[in-house]
Amino acid sequence: MSDRPSTPLLDQIARPADMKGLSDTQLVQLAHELRQETISAVSTTGGHLGAGLGVVELTVALHAVFNTPRDKLIWDVSHQSYPHKILTERRDRIRTLRTKGGLSGFTKRSESPYDPFGAAHSSTSISAALGFSVARDLGGVVPEGLGEAIAVIGDGAMSAGMAFEAMNNAGHLDKRMIVILNDNEMSIAPPVGALSSYLSRLYAEEPFQELKAVAKGAASLLPEPFREGAKRAKDMLKGMAVGGTMFESLGFSYIGPIDGHDLDQLLPVLRTVKARARGPILIHVLTKKGKGYAPAETARDKGHATAKFDMVTGEQKKAPSNAPSYTGVFGDELVKLAVKDDKICAVTAAMPDGTGLSLMAERYPSRCFDVGIAEQHGVTFAAALAAGGMKPFCAMYSTFLQRGYDQVVHDVAIQRLPVRFAIDRAGLVGADGATHAGSFDIGFMSNLPGMVVMAAADEAELVHMVHTAAAHDAGPIAFRYPRGEGEGVEMPEEPQLLEIGKGRMIQTGKRVALLSFGTRLGETRKAAEALSAKGITPTIADARFAKPLDREMILNLVADHEALITIEEGAVGGFGSHVAQLLADEGVFDAGFKFRSMVLPDTFIDQASPKDMYETAAMNAPQIEAKVLEVLGVASIGEKRA
Repeated sequence: MSDRPSTPLLDQIARPADMKGLSDTQLVQLAHELRQETISAVSTTGGHLGAGLGVVELTVALHAVFNTPRDKLIWDVSHQSYPHKILTERRDRIRTLRTKGGLSGFTKRSESPYDPFGAAHSSTSISAALGFSVARDLGGVVPEGLGEAIAVIGDGAMSAGMAFEAMNNAGHLDKRMIVILNDNEMSIAPPVGALSSYLSRLYAEEPFQELKAVAKGAASLLPEPFREGAKRAKDMLKGMAVGGTMFESLGFSYIGPIDGHDLDQLLPVLRTVKARARGPILIHVLTKKGKGYAPAETARDKGHATAKFDMVTGEQKKAPSNAPSYTGVFGDELVKLAVKDDKICAVTAAMPDGTGLSLMAERYPSRCFDVGIAEQHGVTFAAALAAGGMKPFCAMYSTFLQRGYDQVVHDVAIQRLPVRFAIDRAGLVGADGATHAGSFDIGFMSNLPGMVVMAAADEAELVHMVHTAAAHDAGPIAFRYPRGEGEGVEMPEEPQLLEIGKGRMIQTGKRVALLSFGTRLGETRKAAEALSAKGITPTIADARFAKPLDREMILNLVADHEALITIEEGAVGGFGSHVAQLLADEGVFDAGFKFRSMVLPDTFIDQASPKDMYETAAMNAPQIEAKVLEVLGVASIGEKRA
C-alpha cells in the first residue's frame, strides 16, 4: 500500500454534485476509494481515524442522495467528518488536518459552507437540525438555501440528556427532519448505560439477516421512481421498523436497524425517506468503528485517535517520552490513594482513558464510574457521593466540565460538598484547537465561594495536589493540569499535603516579581535566565492557589518590588483578576504600583502545536521577558541597566 492509493473515481469528485451521475455500483467503488484516501491522509497527519472509517458508506450515501450544502448535514461531535471533508471541496487540504493554518479536525462553519454547524462536543446535532428545520419553515435566509436537516449522531452521544431534550422538542413541533443514529457499539470508551442495552436488544430480538433481506428486496423497487408507488415505499419503511418504541414515544418514526456498510440498504432507505417523510424520522444504522482497516478494527479504541502511523502496519510514530504525562501521574496517584482509603472513588464522563482513570477502573471497578456523556449528571452524582460519606474525584476535561457548571454551583459549591475536581486539558491543547482548550475554568471555578482552586506547575506538584485534594474535607477543591508530558522534574518519594492558600518562592531577585499560576512556570524561569544576562534578576513565585490567594506572599512581593506580573494559562477573569482585586482592595495602586497580568487573549485560538498556540497567545518565555522590560521601562538592551 503506497502513501497515495489509486483513486480514479474519487479523483473525478470535487464536490457532492459530481456524485449525482454515478450509478449505485460506482458509489460502492467510490466508498472503497474514499476509505483508502482517509487512511492515507490520517497516516500523515494523525487524528481521529476510527470514527471516520465507520461512516464512509454513510457519508457517500448521504451526499449522493441529498443536496448539500442546501441540505444541512450535521455531524455530531464531527470527529468522523474527514471523509465528508474529502468529498466537499477540501481534498486538496486534507493532509493539513489539525495543523497550524490547516483544516480543523472537526466541522467548522468558517471553513466551508458544507459545514453548516460547528461541533467538537457531543450531542448537539439534533438541536441544531431542529433549529435549521424551524428556520426553513419560518422563511429563514442563508446563502446556500435551507433544505433538509439531517443529524448524524452516535450511540455514545445519544446517551446525553441534551439529545433527548432535543428529540422531545422535535417530536412536539413535528417538523420534517432526519436523525441518523450511527450505532457502532463503541464510542471513545465502551458504551455504558441503559440506552446501550436498549439498542442492543433492538437488533438482538429480531434476526438481523431477515432485515437485510427485506432491505435488499426493497432495493429492487427503487429508484425507478418507486415502481409500485408510494404505498410500496411506505410498506418498506413499515416492514423495516422492528422496534424503536422509545423513539416513537418521543414523536419520531423509527426505521431500522440497517447495515451502515451496505449501500444496497442505505441508498434505498435514504431515497425513500427523502421522498416520503413528513415529520421527524430516526434511521437506526449499524456500523463498525475502524471498518476496513485491520489495525483500527483490532485496536482497543478502534483507532479513535492516533498519532501519525505506518499505513501497512498501523504502527504509530510517537516520539519517545522523557517525562510522564500529567494525566498518567494523576491516574497513578489516585490508585495509590485508593489502596489506602476505601472511600476514594472516581467519576468521569465517557473519558476513562483520557482522564487517566483506566487503572482505577481496572483495580477498583466498584469505585470507578463512567457515567457516559453526561457531565451534568456526573457532577451531581459526585456531589451525592460526597454527601454520602465517600471521597469522590470528578475527573473531566476543562472544556467538558463547562457543561456541568450549573451543577458545580448549585449541587456542589452551595452545599459545600467535598467533591475533588481533577481538571485535565487545562490551557491550550494543540491539534484539537479552540473547542478543546481549557481556557475558562480558572475564572469559573475561582468565582465560587468556598471553592479551592489549585494549578500544578509540574508533575511533582500535581502529586502533592492530588494528595492535598484527597485530604480536604472542608468543601470542594479543584486542581488543573495540562495535556501532554510533564517537565521531567524529580518525582517526590513522599507526597506533601500543601497548606491551603499558600504559594512557594522559587527565586529571590529585585525590582520585578513574576507570579506564575500553573505550568507557565517553566517559561517564566527561561525568561528570568534571559533577563539575568541583561542585568535584571526577577523574583519568581509559584502561586499554587488561585483561590484562596496567598495574601501574605503577594503583599510581600508588592512591598519588595517595583512591579508584579502574573502569568496564567487561562482567559481574563481568572487568577490575575483576583490578584488585581486584592491589590485594589489593599490600596496598592494608590501609590502607583505597577501591575500586569498575562492571560490568554480575548479570542479563540485555532489549532497548532501547543508551543505555536502559546506564541500566538504571547505567553512564551520571549514574551514574558518583553513584558518585564516593558513594565520596567527598558525599551532595548543597553538603554537602561537594572
